[in-house]
Amino acid sequence: MAFSTVSSEIPLSLSSLTRFLRCCLNFSSFKDAVLRLSGNIPRPAPKLKNEVKYCCQCGSFVTFVAQTTKMTMRKTLLLALLLIAAGFMPSGDDARSELYSLFDDHWEHNLTRNPMFATSYGDTRFNDQLADESLEALTNDHKVLSGFLERLKSIDRSALSDQDMINYDMFEMTLRISIEAFELGAWRLPINGWWDWHASFAEMPNRVPLNTVGDYENYIARLRDFRRHNNDHIDRMRFGIESGWVRPAVVFGPYVPSVEAHVVNDHTESLLYAPFLEFPPSISEADQQRLEQEGADAVMNIVVPAYRKLRDFLGDEYIPAAPAEPGISGLDGGMEYYVHLVRRYTTTDMSPDQIHQRGLSEVARIRDEMLGIIDEVGFDGTFDEFVHFLRTDPRFYAETPEELMKTTALALKKMDGTLPRFFKTLPRMPYGIRPVPDYLAPRTTTAYYNSPAADGTRAGFYYVNTYDLKSRPLYEVEALSFHEAVPGHHLQLALQQELEGLPKFRLFGGVTAFVEGWALYSERLALEMGFYEDPYSNFGRLSYEMWRALRLVVDTGIHAKGWSRQEAIDFMAANSALTIHNITTEVDRYIFWPGQALAYKTGELKIRELREHAEEMLGDRFDLREFHDVVLLSGSVPLSVLENNVEKYIAETRSRDE
Repeated sequence: MAFSTVSSEIPLSLSSLTRFLRCCLNFSSFKDAVLRLSGNIPRPAPKLKNEVKYCCQCGSFVTFVAQTTKMTMRKTLLLALLLIAAGFMPSGDDARSELYSLFDDHWEHNLTRNPMFATSYGDTRFNDQLADESLEALTNDHKVLSGFLERLKSIDRSALSDQDMINYDMFEMTLRISIEAFELGAWRLPINGWWDWHASFAEMPNRVPLNTVGDYENYIARLRDFRRHNNDHIDRMRFGIESGWVRPAVVFGPYVPSVEAHVVNDHTESLLYAPFLEFPPSISEADQQRLEQEGADAVMNIVVPAYRKLRDFLGDEYIPAAPAEPGISGLDGGMEYYVHLVRRYTTTDMSPDQIHQRGLSEVARIRDEMLGIIDEVGFDGTFDEFVHFLRTDPRFYAETPEELMKTTALALKKMDGTLPRFFKTLPRMPYGIRPVPDYLAPRTTTAYYNSPAADGTRAGFYYVNTYDLKSRPLYEVEALSFHEAVPGHHLQLALQQELEGLPKFRLFGGVTAFVEGWALYSERLALEMGFYEDPYSNFGRLSYEMWRALRLVVDTGIHAKGWSRQEAIDFMAANSALTIHNITTEVDRYIFWPGQALAYKTGELKIRELREHAEEMLGDRFDLREFHDVVLLSGSVPLSVLENNVEKYIAETRSRDE
């Protein structure tokens, strides 16, 4: 059998050739291929058919055409010699080429699997689709990711540059996390109570282009696809019921109303009909009328019935099957899954018990600082009495949503002007401030941030919860805003998207311990920058730091030590100035989303530890603006990689100044 006509679609390299020979022709290695083709070792019949353009098992894009004539010994040896002479030997360039080819294939797969992200990225190919979240699709996804991991392991890591070794390691971590999560059965829990499909879908009018007739037709196609998309998740939740993997009953009180809000009697009441109430002037009257009718039909005959089905499913099937215990370790295999989540979100090998003890230590330290502020303001009473005073005195609360938004905007405007003194590199993309949508506000945490659109068409946005103003104290505004906007999430994530030279999976991905650790570090940094001049505001900062320390205790308490929901609420209430509404919302979040809350304090402690280490090692040569560049200009990375980056910065600075 002769082999010829190598495809010019993708350059042929040693790694791709070896992968193809091993998988598709049953050769164990490049050397084995040469021996077998030369006739020195008998070879089995190859798998190759008439033409192979892509192998789903090995991920090879090499194209060979099979011919029925036998290759002569002379031609075989000539082919082997030509391959060697052509430079098919391991090299750094070859390894890097294979690595980035793999990154590109993974990115294409990611766009295909996540149409809404593809839209935000500026890829319009899937603008009429929602993600396929069926078990069949997830099973295939698992196979594809496993294939990517095999391809990665075939690349010679030692031939890569230092930066590409980091890319290699982070990509391996990304793949292994997804593969392991699937194998542990995470697909049976498609809801986390925070940003589930029914909530993100309702935000679609703010997340997709709506400028042309084609945009509206794509939008309507997505409305029509919601039935299937919703059913995908319900089917997986039914699998969860069968295997006993169901979210606990205690957290569904505020959850069901977030679904019920979309079961409307008139299409004009639906958030998803909003784009049809006002069209761009470029769309003709005739097209507007047609699109209005099609939009109303899709909302009332597909979207609303789908939300109704989800509401009824939750009430009739899911919640009755829900366990009373809040901890995920109570599920069959749940403790193993929780340990996986701890590793995933902290990027460390710390055990739940180690994290729990670390949290208790931080709680004690921060409480001492809070007691110091109580003395500073001259309050005559206990810690609990001071907290009660903060929770009930009207001077600490806005009277209107507008007042809360104005206070937030003023704090951030002052911060914007201070940033250049502490940062050498700032993002070009701006950010805005919005209130949390009404349908989300009652069950949503105090605030959150959405990154800019990848294609640069939408700024980043900081969402402030203006629901129940008596639970939104003004003394928390500074710490919260600096965490979510600048110098926290917006500065870091927008800057990351503007970095050059990083693979796309890093530009638009995130390591939670780094991302949230940086945002919490930013709250404390603002104290050095001259903020929190009001001691009550500084107490609010400490209250927020305490909140993150409490998470270490409460998350592990619930999921590894058998705490009840009420035990968690009581522990938080006894050690923070957070309102009871906020505490309850947060505890429910930890129950719904195990492990994620551990990332904040774990990451912040590591950044502070590394800064203190750099200050000690460099003395007068330490430059805070340079340190911030070192932390931020590699994007979000695992904490071990961050530590290596800082050690390299220390060594280079000392060498430069010697």
